[in-house]
Amino acid sequence: MFSIHKTMTAIGEPAGAREEGSSGAPATLITTPTTINAPTSIPVLSDVPMPNGNGNGSGTGTGTGNNFKSSIVIDSQPKRRVSIISDPPMMAGGAGIGGASGPGAGHDNLAFEQNPRRKISQTSTHSHTDIGPARRKSILKDPATTTHDNESDRVSTHSYDNYRQSALDVLNAKYNGHQAAHSSAGGSNSGANYVEQSWMYTFCLKCRGEEPSASWEPPFWQKIFPYPLCPTFRTFSRLVSIILIGVLIWITAFVIIGDSAAPGGQLFSLVVLTVAANFGGYLISLTTLPRLIGMLLVGILFQNVGWVNLDGDFSKVTAHLRKFALTIILTRAGLEMEPEAFKKVYKTILKLGIIPWCVEAVIVAVMSHFLLDLPWIWSFLLGSIIAAVSPAVVVPCLFRLRTKGYGVAKGIPTLVVAVAGVDDALSVAIFGIISTVMFSDKGLAYQIAQAPVCILGGLGFGVVWGSLARIFPEKGDAYVVPLRTLLLFTGGLMAIYGSEELGFEGAGPLAVVFSAFVSNLFWCKDGWDVEDNPVSTAFEIFWMIFEPILFGITGSTIKIRELDSHTVSIGAACIFTGAILRIFTTAGIAFGDRLNLKEKFFVGLSWMAKATVQAALGPVALKHLDENSTDEERNYASIVQTICVFSIVLTAPLGAILISVTGTKLLTKTKQPQDLTGWRRSHRPSIRDISIIDEEEEREDPEIPEDKETHDNTLNNAHIPSISYTYNN
Repeated sequence: MFSIHKTMTAIGEPAGAREEGSSGAPATLITTPTTINAPTSIPVLSDVPMPNGNGNGSGTGTGTGNNFKSSIVIDSQPKRRVSIISDPPMMAGGAGIGGASGPGAGHDNLAFEQNPRRKISQTSTHSHTDIGPARRKSILKDPATTTHDNESDRVSTHSYDNYRQSALDVLNAKYNGHQAAHSSAGGSNSGANYVEQSWMYTFCLKCRGEEPSASWEPPFWQKIFPYPLCPTFRTFSRLVSIILIGVLIWITAFVIIGDSAAPGGQLFSLVVLTVAANFGGYLISLTTLPRLIGMLLVGILFQNVGWVNLDGDFSKVTAHLRKFALTIILTRAGLEMEPEAFKKVYKTILKLGIIPWCVEAVIVAVMSHFLLDLPWIWSFLLGSIIAAVSPAVVVPCLFRLRTKGYGVAKGIPTLVVAVAGVDDALSVAIFGIISTVMFSDKGLAYQIAQAPVCILGGLGFGVVWGSLARIFPEKGDAYVVPLRTLLLFTGGLMAIYGSEELGFEGAGPLAVVFSAFVSNLFWCKDGWDVEDNPVSTAFEIFWMIFEPILFGITGSTIKIRELDSHTVSIGAACIFTGAILRIFTTAGIAFGDRLNLKEKFFVGLSWMAKATVQAALGPVALKHLDENSTDEERNYASIVQTICVFSIVLTAPLGAILISVTGTKLLTKTKQPQDLTGWRRSHRPSIRDISIIDEEEEREDPEIPEDKETHDNTLNNAHIPSISYTYNN
């Protein structure tokens, strides 16, 4: 159905023969919807006089210029419904084809668009942001499309780039001894652009990055704080807002809690440590190394300078924070397992996820037993932690390789991420079983039942909770994203705390990973994309909050003055020996997986980095000890914690560098461009990425349901070429 919002006259009626009113508008208008049944064939209409303006501004549409003729050819088509609706005549003067202007120019020119907001059909693909009203966008998504309604905003942003360049020109001119800035691009290039060529400019440009949309700035901002040597007003205002929010929260906490939130208190120290760790992670990220390295180093610095003290009763708070962080880590690991890929190559994923893990865990356990004199159970506890792979290090490095097309043809990035999830689940589950056996005072039967009960109980809880997450809430609910996020998170916390309370600590972590995987499986069947899952986005935002807390407090447990050089050196030898043997084991067992020798070694290298699980579980053994524990047990727990922290410091940066360097040498590059939208949510997200509102724009006539006949006719006539006019002199 064509809905034509414009004034029309009968085709074939001479323009000069029409009866006109005082305003030049046609007296006869078709103003009601009319159904026109197109015949089987329509003859060619020719010699139709077309309006011509003579430039006199009369607006009558009659002139003495060139004669125009149109040829309209319409193929035979089935019957169609055409709705012709008139709009009020345009009173503003406009120019006709021949130069006529005035109120009537628009009516005489059949190609003149009076109403740019007209709707072509019910299935029109025109952008409503250009031709008509649209519903208000969600404030949580797509800030780049936000328009400025304030006139002052438009004035401040329309010449934003030129304003930046002029500020740089002023700096260059002052440096070269000039008194005025150059007014053009050629003038700015004629002299020595010292600022743009300086290392400071390059460094600031790398630090800054581009904003997704133009930001409002006061007129004086670029003169005082030129780009990119100084932050934009948006960055400055965001920082001020965060500081104000933090100050208000601190005042409220001080009123409620008291001295612990005051300067010098333990809660205040934890907040300062978290902020400083976040800043340290940002500085390290400028070198393309993982942020967690900077966070860990800040924690070590604060502890050894004496700026933080999280021991004593406050250690209970840090223990709960570790459990929250562990829940987030395991949930993300489960959500990153792609169900379709897991179904196709589950044998490869399980083989590469279990066998190399067992080899590394056993190697570390044996070496630590004979070289560090740890008991066998403490040695295997250490091995179960060290053997875990860190997706926080692996995923960003793989993302950079995937952007360049390396390893994409054989799906190596997806394989590595999936195996990392299985690896983490196995590490935490085995650690839970061993720690329960170590620190429980129950009988032998209870200890023997640990493994089967934890495995079956964790898998069973995962299936039940994952299935509930599909049914509740209903998938069409407007609040489905936050409800599913909270349901999955609270279920994971219940599994972690509940299994510990019941005495089967290994079941909780396995339940968290498997419930996230089962939920993701059902959500993908309902239409969600595993690589751009909004629940994964929410958990990555949670991780942005808990990551500096986890690595900050983990680094703060290391006291350099109390370290034993023998423990550090032997621990480093255990770590690297286990990692190297794991690489060769991976290359040896990856037969039948369509990988060549170079790709097998790369897969092994990519699992070298340690970070998240080691930070979450390293200090747990020490927290399990009470006042009845012996000094020997405390020494064992301290050794485990020290080696876990040093495994992060040694392997996380080295693993990131090896993945980035060897990936271009060992993997095959795909020449086709890669679609990386939302791949594993590797970019830093924000709360704006989560939307609970359907962003599809509303119809202009929502009370009228879409007509199937109209839709079918539109599809049937999609191949008709557009009507063209041929003008002959």
